[in-house]
Amino acid sequence: MSTNAPPRMISVCPAEELSPGEVRVVEIDPPIAVFNVDGVFYAIDDTCSHAKASLADGDLDGCYVECPFHASQFDLRTGEPNGLPASLPVATHTVEIRSGVLTVLVGVPLR
Repeated sequence: MSTNAPPRMISVCPAEELSPGEVRVVEIDPPIAVFNVDGVFYAIDDTCSHAKASLADGDLDGCYVECPFHASQFDLRTGEPNGLPASLPVATHTVEIRSGVLTVLVGVPLR
């Protein structure tokens, strides 16, 4: 994505529909998973960088999601894996609440 291009904004759902501990997948290419961790929303690319599994299907532990295939965990804040077999990060995206709706700014990394 060009640095001059505006971010792609994707409306996900009303914020109150995604309860703490839940995840919602945004079916775009590539898919994005939006997680609610104790009221803080995080968005990452949904596909594990190692095995192509949906991270939304993994177990959430604080700010980490575990890949359901080979147990690599990814930090929702940075996209970085914290153990093998995954060695490459997944992209993070900024999440904002606009008029009560969760909105993902695709391509805008979490700051």
